[in-house]
Amino acid sequence: MKILYHHRIGSKDGQFVHIAELIRALEQEGAEVVVVGPRSVEQQSFGGETGFVSALKRWLPRALYEVLELAYSAHDYRRLRRAIAEHRPDVIYERYNLFFVSGAWARKRFGVPLLLEVNAPLLDERSRYGGIALRGLARWSERQAWRGADHVFTVTSVLAQRIGREGVPLQRISVTPNGIDPQQYLTLPVRAEAKCRLGLDGRLVLGFTGFVREWHGLESILDLMAQHPDLNLHLLLVGDGPARPALEARADTLGVADRVTFTGVVEREQVPSHVVAFDVALQPAVVPYASPLKLFEYLAAGCAIVAPASENIREILTHEANALLFDPEKPAQRAAAIVRLATDESLRARLGEAATATISELGLTWRANAKVVLDVAEQSVDRRSERAATREATGEP
Repeated sequence: MKILYHHRIGSKDGQFVHIAELIRALEQEGAEVVVVGPRSVEQQSFGGETGFVSALKRWLPRALYEVLELAYSAHDYRRLRRAIAEHRPDVIYERYNLFFVSGAWARKRFGVPLLLEVNAPLLDERSRYGGIALRGLARWSERQAWRGADHVFTVTSVLAQRIGREGVPLQRISVTPNGIDPQQYLTLPVRAEAKCRLGLDGRLVLGFTGFVREWHGLESILDLMAQHPDLNLHLLLVGDGPARPALEARADTLGVADRVTFTGVVEREQVPSHVVAFDVALQPAVVPYASPLKLFEYLAAGCAIVAPASENIREILTHEANALLFDPEKPAQRAAAIVRLATDESLRARLGEAATATISELGLTWRANAKVVLDVAEQSVDRRSERAATREATGEP
């Protein structure tokens, strides 16, 4: 199976991780993968973004930037056309982006089946967090991409239902959550050793990985630490983000700065050795359709997890079984769950063991996802061949 992997990401972050891990898993399953996407992302350090694109976002009027996003599809279509002619892929596998319709155009022009991976309803997301100037054009581009695909892969059932409401039949949608590579967790140190390596031995470590934003609400964790000095809590933040300066200032104000570690951006291969040091892993606020990459890292590392009881999270976690869940509208429940875990070592151990087992029980690995993708790809190729044979038999153009 030859797959043309098509994307438009410009930042080396969680999106890049997803792409790299799935491509590797597809190749491990015997597929040949050809990538068509911005080459600049490969040269960036982890956590970086293309400087030119960042500058455009900052300085151009929003409407003009969105027109340029769509215009990129025309430029990209020419590259995609050349790649199809050169490599003759069996299918195109595309990571969805807003104003990105070149894959749908190529599918219509060349008849190559298009498999579309959707990680977020980006029109909704950008409208809420950044703003959309050309909403009608954005909505048109989103529908072109979603409805123009032969099959859609979503990271949660919540997102699958959202896309179904836009006219994509549910039988053409498969749910493939984020995952992990179990091999990366086989040789990790035990928790006590991991904490010792990080200079945190003797502490009860609360951990978070990823890009730290204000809406994660991590300032309340600092408040909790200040309120419970007897629990010997230490907050380990593996990553960086716009909320870091405010968190550092609050930690100073509360007198807990010596019990907070900000690692800054950590290379991907080093993340598991940090996560395994977490006694309690924090999944704070989450958008309702997301499949947080950090959640699967927490599971694989055998952490006791505290997470919101939103519908998308409950697709993976069950309260009291493999995590403690809290009502997102009642932050006091999160604090109570953390205190409960901090004071109950046996509960931490039980939830941690169940977390590790969840990976195999639900098949939360990149290779499991790759197998689903390849199965759908083979079915799509077969249907294309059947349609071609029917046209030939009936004389249809």
